[in-house]
Amino acid sequence: MELRQLECFITTCEELHFTRASVKLGITQPSLSHQIKTLEDELGVLLFDRIGKKIAITEAGMILLKQSKLAFGELTLAKEQLQELQKMERGTLSIGALPGELSELVTSILLDFHYKYPKVRIKVFGVEDLVTRILQNELDLAITILPVEDDRVVTIPLYRETFYFVATSDHPFAGRSSVNFDEIIDVPIIMFPETHRSRQLIDTTCASGGLTLEPIIETSTIDSLFGLVRSGGGGTILSKTLVEMYNYDDLVHIPIQNPTLCRQVGIVYHRDKFIGKASKGFIHTLTAHVQQLKHDTNRDNCD
Repeated sequence: MELRQLECFITTCEELHFTRASVKLGITQPSLSHQIKTLEDELGVLLFDRIGKKIAITEAGMILLKQSKLAFGELTLAKEQLQELQKMERGTLSIGALPGELSELVTSILLDFHYKYPKVRIKVFGVEDLVTRILQNELDLAITILPVEDDRVVTIPLYRETFYFVATSDHPFAGRSSVNFDEIIDVPIIMFPETHRSRQLIDTTCASGGLTLEPIIETSTIDSLFGLVRSGGGGTILSKTLVEMYNYDDLVHIPIQNPTLCRQVGIVYHRDKFIGKASKGFIHTLTAHVQQLKHDTNRDNCD
């Protein structure tokens, strides 16, 4: 059963006349009769009673007419919704971000994105295994640390940023213009756990210099980390994004040197995935937001 056959059938029901129906459909009368006959043979029932030059819809024809109109109605609705989706009037966007400051970065633009595209539903997931979820088509796109070593993933660099030593204003390092990385090893330090990508960057830097970082406290939440540092429990090492996002007046942030800690943040998505207008709109909104941050704070400051 083909849609064209059903279209011919519905038009014939409306006209109750093969010649008029064929004219309306733009085909010849024999072609229309053939379409109806093929449909009847496939279904094994008569759809019309042919009485001379007149036709009447059979009981079987009435059943098919009702269901055919329902089917075409659903197809019309689907077409309208797809057109709305292309206009970004509806749809669902699943976004992943590494837990911590990158999740905060995504969250910071959600309201702006919602104002522009109010009928697009947004789901944000703060998870570590972003690339796996991208490859399994569980996420439309994600914000993570670059590079990503997988040819199946497309990357869009957003910005590069350094890390700072952060502590209270009465810390021994306060007032200094910079602090050497190996000096941080010798003072009380509060850090994210080893599963955190920022912590992994720091641990890798330690290992390359033959150093070992032994935090006195590890915590997985940003609020508790800042709370512990602000209470004088020790210093910490944080990204520029996180320092600026919270911007506590009672904390100082000191550049780290020898070596400078630096990372690149970007957007990733599956190379074979269709990037719809909702995804493109989010990428544009996030990119514009980052460009403004660069202008305001000189974010791309890695040496």
